[in-house]
Amino acid sequence: MYSYIKGRLEEIREDHVTIENNGIGYRLYMPARCIQELPPRGEEVKIFTYLHVREDAMLLFGFASRDELELFRMLIGVSGIGPKGGLAILSVLSPDDLRFAVLSEDDKRIAKAPGIGKKTAQRLIIELKDKIDISEEDLVAGTGLYMSEAATTARDEAIQALEALGYSKSDAYAVVSKLSIGEEDDVETILKQALKELAFL
Repeated sequence: MYSYIKGRLEEIREDHVTIENNGIGYRLYMPARCIQELPPRGEEVKIFTYLHVREDAMLLFGFASRDELELFRMLIGVSGIGPKGGLAILSVLSPDDLRFAVLSEDDKRIAKAPGIGKKTAQRLIIELKDKIDISEEDLVAGTGLYMSEAATTARDEAIQALEALGYSKSDAYAVVSKLSIGEEDDVETILKQALKELAFL
């Protein structure tokens, strides 16, 4: 029914905002992370929306980008996850963080969202792994250039080493994906670069 709402940001609360458009105030429930990134009250904003209809209410959910909206749709399509759970997940994980977590099967990171247990996180991973529009190669290929088997092995071993040091799978994937891995780089070199990057996070 609604694709997005563009108007003046009138009210900011912990779990929702009010946008005024042509004299009508629209209450939009949003992920906490998105609310924190909004401009000050009085500024004009464009919020992508999802209308949730149930027997006793019609609720509007808002998102900063179309990407977040599409991920929210996927999340609430998972058995056991409703709109509240979808908001909770997107409150603690950005879209890219969620993709990394799903790809690396990092149920612990997803389960950090309020109200999301380990079993629900595991079900989410199973149901979404084939639906997200990003592949492992896209995430960890670095520059996107062809990598030899030796370089690929070194990269994978570096990711495993980061996990052994206590980093989550998704954090390990994320940091290694940012590195420009050359054919001459061994595990130790990649690991040193990754730890240097992690030190600034």
